[in-house]
Amino acid sequence: MTVYQHIKGSIVAMVTPMQPNGDIDWPAWDHLLQWHAASGTSSVVVAGTTGESACLKKAELLQLTQRAVELFGPHGSVIMGIGSPGTAKSMDLLRIAEQARADAVLAVTPYYNRPPQAGLRQHYAALADNTALPIIVYNVPGRTGVDLQPETFAALKQHANIIGLKEANAEPGRLAALLNLPGRSVSILSGDDPTACASLQAGASGVISVAANVAPGSCAELYRLALAGEAEQANRLDSQLQDLYEFLGCCSNPIPAKWYLERLGKIQRGIRLPLVWLPRELEQYADRIYEQYRNIEDPLPTA
Repeated sequence: MTVYQHIKGSIVAMVTPMQPNGDIDWPAWDHLLQWHAASGTSSVVVAGTTGESACLKKAELLQLTQRAVELFGPHGSVIMGIGSPGTAKSMDLLRIAEQARADAVLAVTPYYNRPPQAGLRQHYAALADNTALPIIVYNVPGRTGVDLQPETFAALKQHANIIGLKEANAEPGRLAALLNLPGRSVSILSGDDPTACASLQAGASGVISVAANVAPGSCAELYRLALAGEAEQANRLDSQLQDLYEFLGCCSNPIPAKWYLERLGKIQRGIRLPLVWLPRELEQYADRIYEQYRNIEDPLPTA
C-alpha cells in the first residue's frame, strides 16, 4: 500500500505542548502521542500551523518529529510540517524531515511573498525533485495570502512525490473541482473541521483536524463513519461537535485548543509569543464549552 493510501481518516494537526516559560514540555508531547495512538488517530502532523511551527527552532523540529516517529510511528503515519516564504528555506526544513525519518511532509504555500501560480508550480516542483519523501501540498489562503488554484494542483499532482493536498479553502465548488481533476490518484484532505464530514462524504480521503487534538476518539469515529458511508450516524455525531468546532475557531489557532487541553490536564499553560493565552473575555464561553464536551471521549454507546 502506498503512503498516500495510508494518509486518510482522522489526521491530527498536533499542538506543541509547552511549559509556562515557553520551553517544550517533552513528557506532555510523549503523552499526547500515546493518547492519539490509543484513540484511533490515523496520522499525526508535527509542526503544522496548530503546532506553532513558525515559532519553533530547527533542533526542536527534529526532536519533535523523531519522538513522534518513535512513539506514534508503529500506529500510523508521521507527517512533518514544512514551509516558509522562500523555496531554499523550505528545502532546509525538508532535510530535517528526512533526518527525522518522517513518513511525509505537509508543505504550505509560501506565505507573505504571495507568489503567482507559476511560482507555486516551480516551488513545489523544486521540493518534489529534491527528496524521496512524499509531499502533501497545503493550501490555506486565509493565512498565506495566496490561493493555489485547482488547475495548478492538476499539474503538480502528476509528480510522483506529490501525494495529496490539504485544502483549507472551503468555498463552494472547490472540493468538487479538486476531486474531478484528471490524472493520477492522490489524497484530497479537508483542512476545515466544520465542513469535514461533508467533505468526506463527497469523496475526500481524510481530515487534518484541529478538533482531533481535544477529542481524538470522537473524531476518529466520526471520520470512520463518514468514510464507511454510514451517513446518518456520521451526521449525528458531526452535529454534536459543531459547538466545539466553533469554539476552536473563536480566536487564533492554537489558542483555544491549548486552553482546552490544559483544562483536560493534558498540557501546561504554555504558548509562545506573539501568541498569548486565551483572552479573559472568552473564559466564560470557554468554560461553558468545556462543561458541554468534557465527557465527549467517554465510550460511545453500542447499538
